[in-house]
Amino acid sequence: MVEIALGTALAAIGAGVAIGFAGLGSGLGQGMAAAGSVGAVAEDNDMFARGIIFSALPETQAIYGFLIAILLLVFSGLLGGGSGLSTEAGIVAIGVGASIGFAGLGSGMGQGLAASSSVGAIVEDNDMFARGIIFSALPETQAIYGFLIAILLMVFGGILG
Repeated sequence: MVEIALGTALAAIGAGVAIGFAGLGSGLGQGMAAAGSVGAVAEDNDMFARGIIFSALPETQAIYGFLIAILLLVFSGLLGGGSGLSTEAGIVAIGVGASIGFAGLGSGMGQGLAASSSVGAIVEDNDMFARGIIFSALPETQAIYGFLIAILLMVFGGILG
């Protein structure tokens, strides 16, 4: 059996929380946007490309969570064989994962709702595309806040040096 320091094990939990919840929000958001897009394509076949664009928007939350999870795994020593983390740094790592995980969950779901509604609006009025993109991008802000806090926690919590 491999010996893993408690702080490193806690960082693994933080990595799982980061990608798990951010990925959940992203998946739910993409599902909502894709559901609206399917209806739009059924009404107007020319909506396919625009529907794909709106369906892909909520993917960014999963990317943020994935990035933070990889950073946690590398700097905790789980990937790359570095030294393990202290228990205190491991607790910070859980906060790191929670900050991007929960922000990504809410942001992804909100973005999916906005994107789905935007696709429906474009079917009614083609000129709504740019405004729909703007409305759909607004919920991204919360994921960016969570991503920034995760980075700050890693830097000042002793994980990134």
